[in-house]
Amino acid sequence: MQDWIYIIDLVGTFVFAISGVLTAIDKKFDVVGSIIIGIVTAVGGGSLRDLLIGETPVGWMKDFNYLYVILFAVIVSYTYKNHILKLRKGMFFFDTLGIGLFTILGLQKTLGVGLSIPIALMMGVVTAAFGGVIRDVLTNVIPLIFRREIYATACLAGGIVFIGLEQINQYEIINMIMSMLTVMIIRYVSVKKKWSLNVTIIENKKE
Repeated sequence: MQDWIYIIDLVGTFVFAISGVLTAIDKKFDVVGSIIIGIVTAVGGGSLRDLLIGETPVGWMKDFNYLYVILFAVIVSYTYKNHILKLRKGMFFFDTLGIGLFTILGLQKTLGVGLSIPIALMMGVVTAAFGGVIRDVLTNVIPLIFRREIYATACLAGGIVFIGLEQINQYEIINMIMSMLTVMIIRYVSVKKKWSLNVTIIENKKE
């Protein structure tokens, strides 16, 4: 199980890095700037989580495969930019798969250091979403999780499903798959149906 989780983790890192690099290219960053944005997008969430829970050095610093994947993503982004933009649906699938996996991995790692379930759920969302937040802040874009689109909520729902399933059975791989599917389904349907958590506040104006 650990092998396929590791592979999907690398695939998610690759896709997130591409999204960061493409954003940097769109904002007219140079190559160095694009590499930096690619790195923070791909591993920023996990790094922030590790720092918050006191796990240092952060994960990617102990495995250079993550840096190799990010550098490969930079090369692919510059070489095949137009082709990648035509594959938005495929990129969306892998991005959604990635946030589902990162949510669960972040949650598990936090529980593994003895922190509470609510904190673990928060760290799952941080792992999945905050690389994108850092990317958007650095490129002067309103972060996706602060807009109407359902993103962090899908991660939180997946984390809750995982915690619930862990209480009733010991088949971790099934629990992970079901939790990841929860994130993917909520994310896909919300985008397809244009759902949001936007709350309209009606103010009474004095005439």
